[in-house]
Amino acid sequence: MSGHPNPGPGPDPEREHGPGPEGAPAPAPAPHGPAAPGAAAPAGADPGADPSADPGADGAPPAPPEDSGAPAPPPEPARRLSALTMVTAPIAYLRNFLVPIAIALVAGTYNFNPWVLGSTGAAVVAMLVGGLVTWRTFRYQVSADRLEIRRGLISRSRRSIPLERIRGVDITATLLHRVLGLAVVRVEAAAGGEASEEGKLDAVTAAEAERLRRVLLHRRAVLRGESAAQAAPVPAPGADEGEAGAPAAPAGAAPGEDGDADSETYFVMPLSWYFYAVLSLAYLLTPFAALAALTGVVSQGLGDAAAERGFRDAGVIARDLYLRTAEGGTLLLVLLAAAVLLVVLAAMPVFAVVSYAIAHWQFTLRRRGQALVTERGLFTRQSVTLELRRIRGHELWDNPLERLRGVVRLRAVVTGLGQTATRAALLPMGPRRTVESVVERALLPFGGPLLRHPRAALGRRLFRAVAPFAAAAIAAAFTGPVWVAAVLGVLALLGVPLGIDRYRNLGHGADDRQVSVRSGSLHREQAVVQREAIIGWKWSQTLFQRRTRLVNLQLAVGAGPGGYTAIDADMAESVAFAEGVTPEMVRPFVVREPDPGPGAPRG
Repeated sequence: MSGHPNPGPGPDPEREHGPGPEGAPAPAPAPHGPAAPGAAAPAGADPGADPSADPGADGAPPAPPEDSGAPAPPPEPARRLSALTMVTAPIAYLRNFLVPIAIALVAGTYNFNPWVLGSTGAAVVAMLVGGLVTWRTFRYQVSADRLEIRRGLISRSRRSIPLERIRGVDITATLLHRVLGLAVVRVEAAAGGEASEEGKLDAVTAAEAERLRRVLLHRRAVLRGESAAQAAPVPAPGADEGEAGAPAAPAGAAPGEDGDADSETYFVMPLSWYFYAVLSLAYLLTPFAALAALTGVVSQGLGDAAAERGFRDAGVIARDLYLRTAEGGTLLLVLLAAAVLLVVLAAMPVFAVVSYAIAHWQFTLRRRGQALVTERGLFTRQSVTLELRRIRGHELWDNPLERLRGVVRLRAVVTGLGQTATRAALLPMGPRRTVESVVERALLPFGGPLLRHPRAALGRRLFRAVAPFAAAAIAAAFTGPVWVAAVLGVLALLGVPLGIDRYRNLGHGADDRQVSVRSGSLHREQAVVQREAIIGWKWSQTLFQRRTRLVNLQLAVGAGPGGYTAIDADMAESVAFAEGVTPEMVRPFVVREPDPGPGAPRG
């Protein structure tokens, strides 16, 4: 007895992820450990609807009626940004126009052009006035059920964000903001569809930013009728700023901790983790990017200086310099180039560690109420809040160098989240054992085995890794230089271990509550999503896959990238797998062949 859907012909989605629908799935069960209590979606609920756009979409009870004994919090008075906005706003404007202003000042001073100097001074004065206008005209107010933001002098704007639609409240502080004791508050809210609207308060005091986050999340919980832990009382306005009667944080609280009883710190980045940056190619190439930028600036500056002084074209000067040096200094040029290359190679790990430390300094993961909060950054400190009810799973990904050291990264699969590459990161590069222990405490670990894909998938992996370079090498051997054919031939040989590794990393599986898909080699990723997060399945085959009965099985998920693909899975096994995970979704579309019975004639 066997069954299978009828996959239509289509392109071969040979990629790490497949596109998927953008709806949010049914709510997830409560994660293992300290996580949000989840509930199943009511019968008839739309599985593709965004739970963040509907207060009751996640199984949470509706907001209490007016006579339920839970009165709505009173509205707060309208507030201004910090007066120090008159400092930060002009500097932000200046940063955007720094290069044009610097060029105008240099050119105007060198040739003493009063018009250029005057216009530059007027632009700076306009930026200062702009900062004053921003501070005087910007107002925000937290009412009983909305966040109102009003700004503008000539062209006025007003944004109203329903509190029950708030998805997250992030706090960011650049080095300038931290020096001045300020922070930027970003409010992400559902806009009734796939889009999102964002309220930005730049800048308020650090204490006011933390108070706003508490107030907004508290009032959202009250409006949604969520648990008492989520709707815990918050300090009165101004309490965080040291007013009389304000509750003080407990003595000995770690920096960045709010002292809440319903809070737990899962991870604080140790110093040894910063050295894992040398395993990342992106951070290792930092010196080359810096050198390229420096070379461009220096060459442009020398060219402008030569033109200003009436010299010949800069290219002619460079050619004459090269000819004079080549006459008696060819060896000197070779030694100089080798020295520069050695310096850059030696600087690669140093630059990698420094740049990685700047981005991930004191990376912290903690649970605060019913949300996970990550904080990181040396100069720009960023705090991101992810609701547990919106987390549908997690991703573990690495590269070959990281696999040699047993290092992986952790990222959450979240519904309705933009900039997932940075905002969804839960842990930086670290030992797999430590990362898995954090997953066990903060999320839900995957406890099932991964099924190996058919042997026929190995041939497809080898063909795709070797054939393009081999064909190019043969063509170059007849039409191009020999060294090009040799390079392409080496790449074709390297494709053999790459194809084998890609095949070994293929796999998919399920346990009682989650489904996992793994693929990739240079960028290997294992995605783990909750069964309730799956909102659809898609089978696709190419002409070549049909001959070997292989198929690409895509799990459509209303979170993260939208879907994950099990590449080159067995056709019959993939149908049985999908039916076992979501039988109510797949079974109506499976056509089963009748069992002929013992007395039936056999052809």
